[in-house]
Amino acid sequence: MKHFYLVITFLCISFSYGQDAKGNGDIKGFKLYPNPVTSGKVYISTSESTPKQIAIYDVLGTQVLQTQINGTELNLSELDAGVYVLRVYQNNKVATRKLIVK
Repeated sequence: MKHFYLVITFLCISFSYGQDAKGNGDIKGFKLYPNPVTSGKVYISTSESTPKQIAIYDVLGTQVLQTQINGTELNLSELDAGVYVLRVYQNNKVATRKLIVK
């Protein structure tokens, strides 16, 4: 039952963020595609070309991946299918999105 409440809370929070940057400290021009991920790769693009710090958490809040990318491609082939929270840090700004891996 505890897991059910965590998943419901996560979904409510993730819907409030949406998929496009809308200001409020978000990274300008942030795009995440494809979502859901089926090929093991996801592309993260922003208006700026500076390196991006990436952190991915499972629905229980455990960090499952931390890396830095210089381009747009992020390899997720080591992640199991499921729902995750993706956080991108770039130039003292943060974008948080729900990420689905199939």
